[in-house]
Amino acid sequence: MYQVGPLARRLRRLLAEEDGPTATEYAILLAMLVLVAVASIRGIGERMYNIYLAIDSTMPDGAGT
Repeated sequence: MYQVGPLARRLRRLLAEEDGPTATEYAILLAMLVLVAVASIRGIGERMYNIYLAIDSTMPDGAGT
């Protein structure tokens, strides 16, 4: 026969613990930081690409190769 007592105790302990929500909050914070970092790096990369294009267009032919 299956006993409900141990399962109920485990379930109560799982719901009472605060480790799960804390880990979830850290995961969400990490995901937000990654998104900000990727957006920043992409923006900087696009600006640098445009700067190099401007430099390349001002150089005489053959000097950039």
